[in-house]
Amino acid sequence: MTLTCNVDLFVASSRRERVVDWQAPGPVGRLAATMSGLEAMHAIRDGILPPPPMARLIGFRMAVAEPGRIVMELEPHESLENTIGLLHGATAAALLDTAMGCAISTMLPAGQGAVTLDLKLTYLRPLTMRSGTIAAEGKVVKLGRQTSYTEGFVRDGAGHLAVHATATFSMIGEAPKAK
Repeated sequence: MTLTCNVDLFVASSRRERVVDWQAPGPVGRLAATMSGLEAMHAIRDGILPPPPMARLIGFRMAVAEPGRIVMELEPHESLENTIGLLHGATAAALLDTAMGCAISTMLPAGQGAVTLDLKLTYLRPLTMRSGTIAAEGKVVKLGRQTSYTEGFVRDGAGHLAVHATATFSMIGEAPKAK
């Protein structure tokens, strides 16, 4: 009985709440599809287009958008921690999947995109609330007609490599027809 009361008191006193707002992704996606991938990434980076709902949920933002390269940044927060005080590994996975997929997008014409086929992550050091600004970089290794390959890196605020990733993406949409 004492344990139950103590647990109930602890849970009640440590409760947190976080409110997240976002734009419906459908209309934004339709507008972005009329732009080249690089134009769409610049529009998101510059606040002309809203970020995708996942970016709002986790709290990351696009810091760099250049041909074949994207950098996403995240200020770590408590809602991303697991019960042992580390940022959950899915945080880095979401950052890298987004950065690597967007890096491919920067190389594509309007109407084309890429979806993840596989994602392999190697966690090299833990990330915590004290890690500072976390940066996830995605780079295109090979852009193909049907399949593209990327590499990604997550670094903590001191620049230490925390996660390395590789991914394969399937190309979707149609390339413009030659005239």
